[in-house]
Amino acid sequence: MHQDTTTDSPAATHSPAAARGAVAIIANRRGELLLHLRDDLPGVIAWPGHWSVLGGGCDHGEAPAAAIVRELDEEAGLTDIADLTELFEVRDEHGSGQLITFFYAFWDGDETQLPLAEGVKLQFLAPEDLESHTIPPFIRDGINRYLAARPV
Repeated sequence: MHQDTTTDSPAATHSPAAARGAVAIIANRRGELLLHLRDDLPGVIAWPGHWSVLGGGCDHGEAPAAAIVRELDEEAGLTDIADLTELFEVRDEHGSGQLITFFYAFWDGDETQLPLAEGVKLQFLAPEDLESHTIPPFIRDGINRYLAARPV
């Protein structure tokens, strides 16, 4: 399992290798977004008990594009992602201070069939349902930025 260094956590380090992260906003044909409920392990993982998108920290010398491919496979066995596209970067100002590269991908599978290796569950959520979920501020900022720019 890859150490999560994308957000505020005692496990997060501020070394140059941990200074970057990569996450993926994954949408299906209904426009729902794939979110992942993180384990509720305060002091062990970043943003415990929060909903987030899949992703994590870049390994030493690893580019964000390589990191997100690795993280999607490690966390959820997602290897058949179509059109993985870099979107923008957001700094985690409320946590680790890391610069997080956001990617977009389309995947229209059944999230309940994914082999979840980290967290409690994966679930596609409609954008209008996100307000009622606890999401790290930098992830919410990235999702809102994506939603504002996507074609309707």
